[in-house]
Amino acid sequence: VYAAETGFKLAEDPDVVRAPDAAFIRRERVETVGQTEGFWPGAPDLAAEVISPGDTHAEVQDKIADWLDAGTRLVVVINPSTQTVALYHSRSDIRILTTDDVLDGGAVVPNWTLPVRDIFI
Repeated sequence: VYAAETGFKLAEDPDVVRAPDAAFIRRERVETVGQTEGFWPGAPDLAAEVISPGDTHAEVQDKIADWLDAGTRLVVVINPSTQTVALYHSRSDIRILTTDDVLDGGAVVPNWTLPVRDIFI
């Protein structure tokens, strides 16, 4: 699990670097890449973004597109103003969760669940 200060180099020429609010990379990928200097080379398996009051819809959609295009398997977008969580497995495979639902890491983060209401306490 990586915190917001971790940058991921998603593309080169031109360089595209993103830093999600939180990220997860499977252990076997971390072991394969080993110690890195600077940005992580590639996309995380999961990227979580928390929508801030100043974020525009276009900015959020651009981030989601960058993550998915680079190979992120699950993008989790947390919206505090609506108390919803959007799960993006692709641009067309999107699921919206409310405080009545449970976030499930599925095949990306097996055995990880979190009640959505616990995110907004």
